[in-house]
Amino acid sequence: MTVCWFAEFRRASIPAWLPDVVAATPSLSHALIFTPSSTSDPYLHDGAPPELVLQLYFEDIAHLEAAVSRNGPLDRLAALGADATQQAMLVRRFAVPDPGFRTAPGELPCTYLVAYEGPADHLPTWLAHYIADHPPIMARFPGIRQIEIYTCIDWCGGLPWPRATHMQRNKVVFDHQAALAEALNSPVRHEMRAGFHRFPPFAGAITHFPMATRTVLPHAG
Repeated sequence: MTVCWFAEFRRASIPAWLPDVVAATPSLSHALIFTPSSTSDPYLHDGAPPELVLQLYFEDIAHLEAAVSRNGPLDRLAALGADATQQAMLVRRFAVPDPGFRTAPGELPCTYLVAYEGPADHLPTWLAHYIADHPPIMARFPGIRQIEIYTCIDWCGGLPWPRATHMQRNKVVFDHQAALAEALNSPVRHEMRAGFHRFPPFAGAITHFPMATRTVLPHAG
């Protein structure tokens, strides 16, 4: 069962050592480094994206908790700044018709990174509806390469930032910035908006941020 850890920095300088520190994390499956991109969404504009988001994947909660423990292997990330939040979540992956990336040299895939802060009136009902209803629509976006939905879990950790308590996050991933914009201006986006109005009752902010996406693989050995 895959879990992941998010760290979101509203303001951050991105040092050259960051990919190496992330790649050296014990038991890391892989990681993503997100930096701001831009897009055209006919329904939404949620302002400037965070300057940096990290997403680290692990195949076991114990491995994740060891990585983010006090005085653990990711302690150096504290140098990225104090204006950050963190959250560990369960990863749910969904099939797409063609998952093969066709990103050209010099380009980066583009992710629409979404967060629902909540709360929902009844979280199990809300999640069950979302997971059954939304991914089949997302999978019809032209050029979509990945769909993931993240749900909240309890977790231990000692890194210094406050914890986010979002009830759900999700993302859709495309070959590049232009492909995301094309998808968001396709008829499928209108289906997504209609689906939004079918959600069970919930409150809290929702954010949608376009992010350039760099994959970091663990160091061999």
